[in-house]
Amino acid sequence: MPSVILATASYDHTIRFWEAPSGMCYRTIQYGDSQYAGSHINKIEITPDKQYLAVAGNPHVRLFEVATNNNSPITSFDGHKTNVTAVGFQKEGKWMYTSSEDGTVKVWDLRAPGCQRDYECAAPVNTVVLHPNQAELISADQNGNIRVWDLTANACSRELVPDGEIGIKTLTISSDASLVVAGNNKGRCFVWRLADDDTSRFEPLQKLEAHHNAYILKALFSPDTRYLATASSDHTIKLWSTKRFTLAKTLSGHQRWVWDAVFSADSAYLVTGSSDHSARLWDLNTGDTIRQYTG
Repeated sequence: MPSVILATASYDHTIRFWEAPSGMCYRTIQYGDSQYAGSHINKIEITPDKQYLAVAGNPHVRLFEVATNNNSPITSFDGHKTNVTAVGFQKEGKWMYTSSEDGTVKVWDLRAPGCQRDYECAAPVNTVVLHPNQAELISADQNGNIRVWDLTANACSRELVPDGEIGIKTLTISSDASLVVAGNNKGRCFVWRLADDDTSRFEPLQKLEAHHNAYILKALFSPDTRYLATASSDHTIKLWSTKRFTLAKTLSGHQRWVWDAVFSADSAYLVTGSSDHSARLWDLNTGDTIRQYTG
């Protein structure tokens, strides 16, 4: 198995594993056969131990083995009623969290059946992220609401509405837990500083007109927190310096909407996925595409 695992998924009902340096696809899982008739893929996430790939569809989440040729899921998490929009894991991989267009955020213990926590948001939930303290989830929905869910108190501890009823598509929190960013359907990013004494208190820091009148589909801090990446329906990815949230680079090359992005562990590279049927590997020092993954 390659030392770097790169996986992509598409509405063509396939999941592909790639050798990142060479651009060669070495494994394909057909997700659109009779076993999963009508099911498409919304999000994928690799577990912290890199043993499993979680595939979020409609309405299930299924877990596949990464290091084998077994193309059947080893387990399925059922409980959402419609599209699962986000999936992630606690840092030790003990539990998983999901959001859905059914208006809920759910927490699942990977060692036990069923859903352990269920939070109602009263609107389709577009995304959910986990605070680095592992004790709070932050969700955002189509009606413009951001909610902080305290997992210890098992309740909502904070609610924000940054831009009226404009839907929020993406959230990201920096690895040092100092900053939170939300990106919405009008191309705006809202930046908050998290209070040291109260992690659910959001102190407004910046508002970015990041992608004029376009959807921000993904916002993501680099692991070293030096950059914020925003991917958009305007076909571009923008890199912002987190010192003053000034534009550092615009990455151009995709021909259609850019739906997802992920940084390399050393923050030197970015992988993006687009509805132009390609993923790209970018060198962030030069801003150039150094590998394209198609097929």
